[in-house]
Amino acid sequence: MGFMKFKNEQYKDQLKKIPHNFAAVHDEEKGESTLTIYGIIGDSWWNESTSASDIDKAIAQAGSNNLIIHLNSPGGDAFDGIAIYNRLMNHKSKHNAKVTIHVDGWACSAASVIAMAADDLIMGVGAMLMIHEASNIVWGTKTNMRKEADLLEKLEDGVIDAYMTKANVTREEIREKVDAETWFSAQEALEIGFATSTATTVDGNEEITQLKAQMQALQFELKKFKNQQEKVPSNTKRRRFF
Repeated sequence: MGFMKFKNEQYKDQLKKIPHNFAAVHDEEKGESTLTIYGIIGDSWWNESTSASDIDKAIAQAGSNNLIIHLNSPGGDAFDGIAIYNRLMNHKSKHNAKVTIHVDGWACSAASVIAMAADDLIMGVGAMLMIHEASNIVWGTKTNMRKEADLLEKLEDGVIDAYMTKANVTREEIREKVDAETWFSAQEALEIGFATSTATTVDGNEEITQLKAQMQALQFELKKFKNQQEKVPSNTKRRRFF
């Protein structure tokens, strides 16, 4: 059961070209583990996708490290996406760890669910996040199809639960966006509450931090100068600054 069928096929060719890459690097000294998740989410006979089992093993090796994840995925198996989301949430709860996710390109379908596990979700320049209905191929009677439709609705309810942990709009609005298949730019993902920052705002924040540090240093120098001036004899002419 997956999320790989798109109503809007504008980006289909680009999504197909995302190469599979899964890697995990653990830095015990920094207390950080960096995971790269590129390509389809789910199991594959040819190891061309990243499964929940792959993530589970990587997180087990991470110990209590904070996690930094680089994500670029068109989506894939819905239940693998949900399992990865829950595994990340469990790691945070168990170890009081922080999860930072960088959307390097795409976070579509099942990958958008994974993104909701981030404490800090940073959308890269030009990155996009997409949410939509779950889908499956069904063969059989009308009873089979109705059962499948009921199951898909229950699946979507669970997925919306994950979205609502971040969204600053109503559940009904999120459901409408899921039904319509909605593509969010980096700024739009930030505005709706899914993302905590974009690459441009992160750079801007760094500049602001540097400016604040420079201002504090200048204030310290001015205070130091003022203290020195107060010690100057009264018959000495004081210099004035503008």
